[in-house]
Amino acid sequence: MNSKKKYSYGKQSISWGDIWEVVKTLRSPWLTQGPKVSEFEQAICDYTGAKYCVAVCNGTAALHLAMLALGVSSGDEVITSPNTFLASANCVLYVGGTVKFADIQKDTANIDPEKIKEQITSKTKAIIPVHFAGQSCDMESIYEIAKNHDLFVIEDAAHAIGSLYKNHKVGSCKYSDMTTFSFHPVKTVTTGEGGAITTNNKDLYEKLLMLRSHGITRDKDKMTQNDGPWYYEQHFIGFNYRLPDINAALGISQLKKLDKFRQRRREIVDIYRKEFAGDQRFDLLKEKDFSKASFHLCPLLIDFNKIKINKKDLFEELKNNGLHLQVHYIPVHLQPYYRNFGFELGNYLIAEQYYQKVISLPLYPNLKDRDVFHIIKIIKRIVL
Repeated sequence: MNSKKKYSYGKQSISWGDIWEVVKTLRSPWLTQGPKVSEFEQAICDYTGAKYCVAVCNGTAALHLAMLALGVSSGDEVITSPNTFLASANCVLYVGGTVKFADIQKDTANIDPEKIKEQITSKTKAIIPVHFAGQSCDMESIYEIAKNHDLFVIEDAAHAIGSLYKNHKVGSCKYSDMTTFSFHPVKTVTTGEGGAITTNNKDLYEKLLMLRSHGITRDKDKMTQNDGPWYYEQHFIGFNYRLPDINAALGISQLKKLDKFRQRRREIVDIYRKEFAGDQRFDLLKEKDFSKASFHLCPLLIDFNKIKINKKDLFEELKNNGLHLQVHYIPVHLQPYYRNFGFELGNYLIAEQYYQKVISLPLYPNLKDRDVFHIIKIIKRIVL
């Protein structure tokens, strides 16, 4: 094993078949707004079991459009997790809403349904549970809370394409109004940059389609007049959040390998679990009985009270030994921008304690078993 070999926490898995599908699209008449986007959307529906899908340019755009489609605006509150990427909260601010956070569960790092209840007020309009690291939140419990308070539920499944909750694919929207996905290169499947929204609600679907493209419709039944075959109408403010056919072609090819990717990711996580088990310096998140996750991340929790090196120095030492890792996540409420809203250290203790311990291990299908064991060996040698 080459000690100079470098590993990142995540990495795309691109085959020659993926490349050929993109090349075929480049040689076709359509680079954008063509048939591949609809084909990709149908493939996502076929996989997840959702009735409708709208592909967009990235996962942040998906969250933004979900907020707009639900009519979230000034005076509305939306609850999400502090343990997530900024987009899960920023999307609420984009539309003038107010972000509230509910702390996470210690064993899964997913949003805690009981903590959600504590944050609900008369102004609450929606909940955005984030399926952290690929494991689904307890969606049946969250959906029950939402129904009891007449709230919308939008699943942020940026980490969870291919995951299952109680034998239902994440994205089926069995326990939500919409599910959003991200197809960034470090995700389980990639379109380069890209995202998608699934839903079983036809009205939401039709609104999302218009929001994706400037608020425009060409549907004769929706237009106030029809001057001819060239005619279109803008009915509200929308955005140019379209996904090009080039990206969609890659996504279609990647989706065909999704189950294989999930299996390999789970195999790697199983090795990590086995090799770090029984060592009090380390811990991994638990997977619930209701879950079969397509793990996007494998967070390793380190008890820094039991070792001699601090987190910053550990990160540098790991980097010097070829492990270019990351931390997921800095709690959103501790970002300088969010502190302007009155959030401060101590607001969400479990998320804050989790952040102090966590690093994300390398996890992608192209890792061989020998790579995984080599990574473990490096970490155990440095963490003294």
